[in-house]
Amino acid sequence: MSHAHAHAFDTFNARRREGLVFAGRRGMLKAGLSGLAGLTLPNLLRARADAIQSRGTAKNGKSVILLWMAGGPSHIDTWDPKPERPPENRGPFATIPTRLPGVRICEHLPKQAALLDHFTIIRSVDARNSNHEPNRVFQTANLDAEPRTNRDGDKYPAIASIIAKLRGANHPAMPPYVAFMKAASHIGWGGWLGKQYDPFLANDAAPLPVYTDVGQDTGRVRGGNLFRLPRSLNADRIHCRRDLLRSFDRLRAGADANGSMSALDSYQQQAADLLLGRRMQHALDIFREPEPIRDRYGKHLWCQQALLARRLVQAGAAFVTLDLSYHGSSGTWDTHGDNIPPYGGILKGLGPLLPLFDHLITTLILDLKEHGLLDDVLVIAMGEFGRTPILGTQDSTDGRNHWPVCMSLAMAGGGFRHGQVIGSTEADGGQIKDRPVTPGDLAATIYQHMGVPLNATYQDPRGRPRMIVDNGAPIRELM
Repeated sequence: MSHAHAHAFDTFNARRREGLVFAGRRGMLKAGLSGLAGLTLPNLLRARADAIQSRGTAKNGKSVILLWMAGGPSHIDTWDPKPERPPENRGPFATIPTRLPGVRICEHLPKQAALLDHFTIIRSVDARNSNHEPNRVFQTANLDAEPRTNRDGDKYPAIASIIAKLRGANHPAMPPYVAFMKAASHIGWGGWLGKQYDPFLANDAAPLPVYTDVGQDTGRVRGGNLFRLPRSLNADRIHCRRDLLRSFDRLRAGADANGSMSALDSYQQQAADLLLGRRMQHALDIFREPEPIRDRYGKHLWCQQALLARRLVQAGAAFVTLDLSYHGSSGTWDTHGDNIPPYGGILKGLGPLLPLFDHLITTLILDLKEHGLLDDVLVIAMGEFGRTPILGTQDSTDGRNHWPVCMSLAMAGGGFRHGQVIGSTEADGGQIKDRPVTPGDLAATIYQHMGVPLNATYQDPRGRPRMIVDNGAPIRELM
């Protein structure tokens, strides 16, 4: 069967005759190695290296962990409480003092309250234009990235994908962008940059506990099969084929003045390493972690993913996203009301999530600190918008609806100046009072942390350059 379109083995030129031809032997080796290396993976590695070199982006050992609270957590019931307001506004939770004098947060976040000098809380995040299913605006930092209203809304590349293209991973045998995904609509993708800058989905690469849509542990474990080779194929055979192909290429290497054959060898080596996944496998093998640390995180799905996120950035990944959701629709943090399953309302829906999240984020921060990684790893916890100031929406008495006017987020690490609250909202939490922070500001802060030039661009399908930062600047209070 003939194929008019490009195929997975193009970059190996498996059907091209090159000097002395060994009856298809080299072509078979090329095609075989290309397939083993993950469908033109050496070429993707080479393209990534070329892009990084052309941009002059220097690796600095930095990385990002995004704790994506899919659905939109209530700012009033977490980081921006209004304890003096009437019950229908302030909600069902009390508040507690924190490590920062005069700053109070929700009573269900006591560990974060005790560690708040390691955090920055931003209470004045402008979430206008942001929606979910899919969640694109904050993960791309582009206000037009709204597929519900813009037919090209899903084409804007994620911040993480731009980092993957312009900067790459901190280690060549690691993917730059990794995600633990519950639903495709919860995370950012490569868009116009191409699928090669989509995240590496780690769900199937690590054995993880299975939870129901309402957060019940089923006792089952799923995943961990991605790096298992077929019985007829093993690491020795892959290395043997790679070495044999290299021996053919060395016949030409002496005449290669620009060193491209040496580079090809290195990209094929990286591709084989990625396929065999030795470094990636080790990073995702939670049982390589000392038992006391595993016990400290706990056996909950999200907590195990947080531990794996630390292991991934430690191994060289640049950006790791955790989709903190049990179900695959709008997200677990979309607490509309107890009469609307599986979301629940503030008391019964959000209430059980907060102690879990409190344990997860503080354990992660302290673990990064103990491993000497906290100054290099920026941790961001956020969703796509806040929630209505008044309780009771959609015939519920205890839920809150979407509120894209404003929201809160928390961040820690990255070598930034923490121990502060940035911005504020009006007395009822319904409007930004001072110091609005936009998605562009957040993106600029992330890019500056990662060493990506803020004036960098990428091309859309029409060949038009698009700025990676749209109307934003690094958050000055963090510098």
